[in-house]
Amino acid sequence: MGGRAIVVTSGKGGVGKTTATANLGLGLAREDRKVVMIDGDIGLRNLDLIMGLENRIVYHLLDVVRGRCQVRKALIKDKRFPNLSLLPASQVDRKEDISPEQMRDLTAQLKEDFDFVLIDCPAGIEQGFRNAIAGADEAILITTPEVSPVRDADRVIGLLQHSVGDPRLIINRMNPEMVRKEQMLNQSDVLEILAVPLLGIVPEDDEVVVAGNCGAPVVLNERSQSGQAYRRIVQRILGEDVPIPELNGNVGFIQRLGKLFFGR
Repeated sequence: MGGRAIVVTSGKGGVGKTTATANLGLGLAREDRKVVMIDGDIGLRNLDLIMGLENRIVYHLLDVVRGRCQVRKALIKDKRFPNLSLLPASQVDRKEDISPEQMRDLTAQLKEDFDFVLIDCPAGIEQGFRNAIAGADEAILITTPEVSPVRDADRVIGLLQHSVGDPRLIINRMNPEMVRKEQMLNQSDVLEILAVPLLGIVPEDDEVVVAGNCGAPVVLNERSQSGQAYRRIVQRILGEDVPIPELNGNVGFIQRLGKLFFGR
């Protein structure tokens, strides 16, 4: 039985998609699953930096699909978890230099050897997006609780539903204080707009930035709230029934609209 290919995507860039991919990959590897992460952001790779693997790249994704090397030669094993590998993107090629058919074939090949194939999708809905979703069985959608990223996420949901079905949603960088002050959409607001299953909520946490800069994703930090949130999300991906903590304020979006326009 083959592994599961999951594309991690978003509508808008800068919402933490690559950071989420790194944390989910490490989290699944901590649970003794064999995991490979594909950096699908050709020309703008970052997953290697967040993983602290940037100095070990010899071959990349384009080398594999062009037949310059076998896929096993291009994979970089994480020394912390030997069951976790990264297939990095090229830094000099273009997203148009690979086709959805090539990505589909590559993903199918990797599913034979790994429990999970995580594909870090570039932002937007152009060629890079089409490549990244081509071989995916499932999708995880990342958004922050702001109007613009949520609107873009809504657009991506429509595209995903035609290819891999309904994505599961991670709301990233939720700030309970801003929700209480009615300066940020809350969990209910986002779910009401996007209407897809919620996989988890990651609170805003300075430790994420520190961890990314150190090449040690926050899921390895036992004390951080965001690390704990990612570990709970991993458990849900593995099929466990883990409750999702509320990080909401008390007033919903519709109620706030009522207050804004009708003073009640």
